[in-house]
Amino acid sequence: MERGVSFCGWKAVKDRSKSLSENQEPKSGRVYTMFHGTHLTNAKTIIDKGFERSKDGMLGPGVYVSRNIEKAKCYPLNTDKKDKVVFKLRVRVGKVKQIDGDNHPLQKSWHSNGYDCAWVPPNSNISTIKSGREEDCVWDPKRISVVDVACCVDDVKRRELRRMIRKKTKTEGCDLCHLDASDGHDVQPCWECQEDICPFQEKHVCKGGKGRRFRERDTM
Repeated sequence: MERGVSFCGWKAVKDRSKSLSENQEPKSGRVYTMFHGTHLTNAKTIIDKGFERSKDGMLGPGVYVSRNIEKAKCYPLNTDKKDKVVFKLRVRVGKVKQIDGDNHPLQKSWHSNGYDCAWVPPNSNISTIKSGREEDCVWDPKRISVVDVACCVDDVKRRELRRMIRKKTKTEGCDLCHLDASDGHDVQPCWECQEDICPFQEKHVCKGGKGRRFRERDTM
């Protein structure tokens, strides 16, 4: 038995068994990985200034995203794949409304009824989605953060865009966890070493004092 070492820190470990499949309804208040396909000419502006809400669409105004990367790869429609880029996103869905058929009473008015995100499950009865793939519409662009380039056939452009994303994350994200901090993070001093820590950090190990170990904890 090891003696003289006390716990003061953590390491986050993703629980793969709790990942969300495409046909599972997103739970309100959670954060999910999603994708968005766009033209390369728009990519830098999206990274620099964020998304803009569309004026209209199948689910009304909003930013259209999907947990299905193959669906995201289809956009923009009628565009050569060398001119496309698919962003990997971190989406805070807020309050979610399921829209599963044509002429749903809240198909375009879900936001005015208190919802932050509309979700179309795969193989729904919405005639405009020919592929049957899952789709989401997020009202507030600030709920969406670009975290990586998921697909881009131009290697030079992909590296350039990834550099922009890393730089943007460092300058505008939380200084400790490097994630979007638009809602503010509850930064507090560690109870052992007094170093500032954020609950969204992947790990924290005290650099001084008694402890130099960390324990694992489950995260979504």
